[in-house]
Amino acid sequence: MNLTMLWFVLLLCGLISAQDDGTATVTENPNEIQSCSPDMCDLLVEFGAMREKLRAMETRLEDSETRLRNSENRLRNSETRLNESETRLRNSETRLRNSETRLRNSETRLNESETRLRNSENQILELRNKEGTKVIFSAVVGRGDKAIGPFNTDITLIYRRVITNIGNAYSQSTGIFAAPVAGVYYFSIFYHASGSHGSMLRLFKNSEEIVIAHDFQSDSDRADNGANAVFLQLQHGDQVYVQLAANSHIWGASHSTFSGYLVGQI
Repeated sequence: MNLTMLWFVLLLCGLISAQDDGTATVTENPNEIQSCSPDMCDLLVEFGAMREKLRAMETRLEDSETRLRNSENRLRNSETRLNESETRLRNSETRLRNSETRLRNSETRLNESETRLRNSENQILELRNKEGTKVIFSAVVGRGDKAIGPFNTDITLIYRRVITNIGNAYSQSTGIFAAPVAGVYYFSIFYHASGSHGSMLRLFKNSEEIVIAHDFQSDSDRADNGANAVFLQLQHGDQVYVQLAANSHIWGASHSTFSGYLVGQI
């Protein structure tokens, strides 16, 4: 742009110098009308047209620069808004992650609470089952008012007449008590016999002898009584029964009993 202006200034100076020369010529010949040469007039016309075009181009350039500045301002505003939006987005993402973390923590606490609740319910059910389980039995030998034995071998006594059998743990067909639940049980045995023979009852847990009740033969003692009792810790299915020892006897009917009950579950 500056180079173009310089060129036009030089051109104008040349035109002015040429006009001065023409003026001097006219002075020397006053009878001649002042005028410019056709080439000079054309050049001046072209110069004027170029000046107009130059001003138009400058105006367009200024408009373009203004539009450019406006576009740059709008771009900066857009960038500012974009940065603000990105900042808000990052803040929203941070809040979302925090919310998700809190949600996971809440779910974990909820699962733990549900687990504790189920455990508590199971414990309550176990306690109710323990409280609701009743095991009580009592039976007598029966077989009439007469002696049972002596026999030449040990036999398992079958207490055939059942007085009480809550929980149905005692079998009157085998004489065996089978623990329905694990726990502590109380058992007692009692017998009545004459002195003509010795008497011996053995209480077993499975195949293990636990307690005995016995008396020796006595010619001077016409009647003998014996008893024993014990607390036993049993597992589910353990068996308890009474054996009459070989060469001993007891009296039948209601004179000899076998009883037991569940003290508490474990």
